Amino acid sequence: QVQLVESGGGLVQAGNSLKLSCAASGRTFGGYAMAWFRQGPGKERAIVAAISGSGARTSYVDSVKGRFTISRDNAKNTMYLQMNNLKAEDTAVYYCAARFSTVETMTPRYDYWGQGTQVTVSS
Repeated sequence: QVQLVESGGGLVQAGNSLKLSCAASGRTFGGYAMAWFRQGPGKERAIVAAISGSGARTSYVDSVKGRFTISRDNAKNTMYLQMNNLKAEDTAVYYCAARFSTVETMTPRYDYWGQGTQVTVSS
């Protein structure tokens, strides 16, 4: 069982940056591929970025490529999402997720979910 807790959300102006963190419980953090999802107002939850268990492989949706960076520190059981040049359309609740595999996927096939953290970008 993995418990995930997101932090770092808030209100920022367009063009600014924000860094989200996802703290995970358990002693086998490196055995889980991780991902960030988001759900904007009136939208379905959608994946933003994914990272392999070791952190060697990352994937992004086109809308955030070049602006967002996913990373992880397995020694700290923590995953991050650095978000730069934020846009109003990035406004959403951001969720971290984990799957019992070291291989990441850009599908919703994740086994554990956090409660989410709100990111609001004002234009």
